[in-house]
Amino acid sequence: MKVTIYDVAKAAGVSISTVSRVVNNTGRISEKTRKKVLKVMEALHYQPSMVASALTGKCTRTIGLIIPDVANPFFAEIARKVEDRGRELGFNVLMCNTDNNPKTEEMYLSLLKQKSVDGIIIGTTTKNYTVLNNLLQAQFPIAFIAQDIPELAIDVVKVDDFLGGYQAVSHLVSLGHKKIAIMLGNLNRTSDKDRLHAYRQVLRESGLEYDEKLVVYTDYSMEAGRRAALELLTSSQKPTAIFACFDSLAVGVYQAAKELGISIPGDLSVVGFDNTILATIVDPPLTTVAQPIDEMGRQVVDLIVKAIEGEKHIKQRIVLPPELMIRRSTKRLQSR
Repeated sequence: MKVTIYDVAKAAGVSISTVSRVVNNTGRISEKTRKKVLKVMEALHYQPSMVASALTGKCTRTIGLIIPDVANPFFAEIARKVEDRGRELGFNVLMCNTDNNPKTEEMYLSLLKQKSVDGIIIGTTTKNYTVLNNLLQAQFPIAFIAQDIPELAIDVVKVDDFLGGYQAVSHLVSLGHKKIAIMLGNLNRTSDKDRLHAYRQVLRESGLEYDEKLVVYTDYSMEAGRRAALELLTSSQKPTAIFACFDSLAVGVYQAAKELGISIPGDLSVVGFDNTILATIVDPPLTTVAQPIDEMGRQVVDLIVKAIEGEKHIKQRIVLPPELMIRRSTKRLQSR
């Protein structure tokens, strides 16, 4: 039979309200009594009911996390850091994977609210302003990670995507590359928009022509990157360098290059974005723009927990600096 709060109160010789104050860390209670109740809870293996807490309007110590694709190492690493920081602060994290499907995302937003989570962290390209505005008007804590909707007053933690893209393309230009392709996910993400903007800016400053045929749109998977790279590398516009806006896309480029007998970096230089574990396990190791994933995960959880606990009311946009990690997937273009 499941142990209840009544069993704990009886065994500890205290009132039910005292046990409740210990569980929720509220009200005045002596340290001696607190330790006594905690000891009994541990001995009886008592697990407080989050549902009961929700029904009484109390904090469930649970945060929802919505990400587009857990198979993408970047979002997998983000999820891990969010979970780690949540656990440090005494919060559980419920992760939802949308597979970049807007209907699935809308369903999860509704479901998480029904599950009485205390707040939601969003890493997807949501454009469902109606649902978001309803949550914001209800003062429900929401934060974005690695994504932004500038027109909404919302907490955001992201990297400076323009600067990261600028670093990546500038590096390739400095190595003498003139025919540089860029592989993007989609322009619904502010991150992709900013990286494309940086790409165009560097080309313009370097006196290089912007060619739409060298701008490739795909999804974020390795397989999509492979297919797109195969088409690109067998076209009349074959580039000497590719800036892939996700490490997963860069790995797809590696796969396509291997199929075509193209050497990296001998025949083709490749730069990724994220600095996930993929960057160091491919051969040659990938030159990529590092996002401070640990710091992003920590800060977004800190923001939403402060909102949940009523410690902050002003929305913040935290933009962290990227860092270009130069490895062995790029080299100076030989005169042809």
